[in-house]
Amino acid sequence: MIRLQFDKVSKYFPPVRGRRDSEGVQAIKDVDVAVEDGEVVSLIGPSGCGKSTLLNLGSGLDRPSGGNVFVDGQPVDGPSEHVAFMLQKDLLLPWRTIRKNVEFGQEIRGLSAGERRDRAMHFLGLYHLDGFANHYPHELSGGMRQRAALARTMMMDPDVLLLDEPFSALDAQTKMVLQADLARTLQEEKKTAFLITHDLVEALALSDRVLVMSRRPGRIIREIIVDIPDRNDPMKRRQHERIGPMMAELMSLLDISKTAEEMAA
Repeated sequence: MIRLQFDKVSKYFPPVRGRRDSEGVQAIKDVDVAVEDGEVVSLIGPSGCGKSTLLNLGSGLDRPSGGNVFVDGQPVDGPSEHVAFMLQKDLLLPWRTIRKNVEFGQEIRGLSAGERRDRAMHFLGLYHLDGFANHYPHELSGGMRQRAALARTMMMDPDVLLLDEPFSALDAQTKMVLQADLARTLQEEKKTAFLITHDLVEALALSDRVLVMSRRPGRIIREIIVDIPDRNDPMKRRQHERIGPMMAELMSLLDISKTAEEMAA
């Protein structure tokens, strides 16, 4: 079953009205992606190639200029309760405790207070935060806040998770711990995920497939099947002998050396 599908999707941003220096931008063009039930697919590409634009379209926060987006076979015409979106920033509400932050989405949906509390404590326990349920965001480290954001996302019980570089702001050690937490949860909960990352090892460690985008206007130029066992154990995957060659292939596709020269110029 296809959970998330982009069918010949394009997005054009017109010039800003009233600004003579403003030019229109073709962010993505004719993008075809299908993510199967239970799959984890990563999307990598140069900065500005339209990766986040694609996630905005998948979440219903924006509309395509051409083509169609589907979740569970239904056209996406706005935000859906079947889709959850996790960003780089935790976006926790500073005036609510960690438990109340995790409960927030289900509170809006009208779930009873008792059920919300039980479910929130379950997910906080999964991410080793049950001892911090009554703390406020400013009392937690960055890694703990992002773990709380992950608990809040999973609390919504979505069919599809859209993840826009959720661990990019964290130090390397904390990032690996949270990658392991995410991988375990996706496996146990049998969730479908579409992940944007600039971390090539993260893409290979977490995913069934890695899609590579071109420079703007973004198109899918290659699909890499990550045929390495233990998707639920990214630490083990990192040590697999095939990670090195697959990394080299991704770097070649992205032309990392040329990009570095352009940035240094």
